[in-house]
Amino acid sequence: MAHEIYFDDIQVGTEMPPLVKGPMQKLQHVIYAGASGDFNPLHTDDDFAKAVGMPSGAISHGMLVMGFVGQAITGWIPKKHLKRFGVRFAGMTRQGNTITITGRVTDKRSAGGENLITCEVTAADETGDVKITGSFEAALPLKG
Repeated sequence: MAHEIYFDDIQVGTEMPPLVKGPMQKLQHVIYAGASGDFNPLHTDDDFAKAVGMPSGAISHGMLVMGFVGQAITGWIPKKHLKRFGVRFAGMTRQGNTITITGRVTDKRSAGGENLITCEVTAADETGDVKITGSFEAALPLKG
């Protein structure tokens, strides 16, 4: 659970704590398929995935990796402060990949009575291959 974080303590360039997930395993893909209702065999059946052009087999659900990004964000910023969160899918995650989510504050401002930060986020595998890019905005309280 995220601890309280204050606008006063954040500067442009502040990095959020990284989150490491993985290595990705087939069981995780199957469990996520059941939880999400997305039973596309591209995510759970290596033979099917290879037959449709994925030489290394099944790939992770993009929304699973997006969920990891959301977990990283709300592990740092309490979700009650989150205003906006968006991503762009940039690459496929495969079984065996370890995903690291990082982020950095790119803007800090007061507007409309709120103290806002904007942060860029990235999810990349162990080779640096980017899977997701995105950003979020949060309205943080002042100290005292």
